[in-house]
Amino acid sequence: MSLFLSNWEIQSINLWLSEMHHYKNGSKSQRANKAKEILQLKYKKIGNGWQRIVYDLNNGYVLKVALTKKGIQCNKREFKIYNHCQADLRKHLCPVKEFGDGWIIMKKMSIKVPNRIYQEESPQLKDKFLAAGIKPRDMSNRNVRLSKKGKITVIDYGHFIIYLQGDET
Repeated sequence: MSLFLSNWEIQSINLWLSEMHHYKNGSKSQRANKAKEILQLKYKKIGNGWQRIVYDLNNGYVLKVALTKKGIQCNKREFKIYNHCQADLRKHLCPVKEFGDGWIIMKKMSIKVPNRIYQEESPQLKDKFLAAGIKPRDMSNRNVRLSKKGKITVIDYGHFIIYLQGDET
């Protein structure tokens, strides 16, 4: 059950998840194109990486669908980190609105971080994550945006590593 996705859309995602292992050896674009073809979602694709494809839901949110098993783990990790980190760090993470098997819905953030601001502020932010037991892997300028309040916000933290009571995720 989703507030954002129809039952048909969730079934479509489940169909893709059951088929995705057939395309694991394809290139990044081949995998994304096959996923798009099978998913048949009405939304505009706004990007994809190796692990996930991202759609604009046209309501201020994005849908990230896993392209690989690792993509499923990235979605789980973003959900876990967002819901288990301290509030002063959460304001630097793109909000997670919903999470399901192989998919996650997050706030859409579009304001790119100017290089000067990124270079000045990202080292302290990375230190803040490390102090909280989160290793901010892959926190590059392409994975951050500015919030309306001007805070650097990580929009892709699926490769971060969180250490919770001896648990490495």
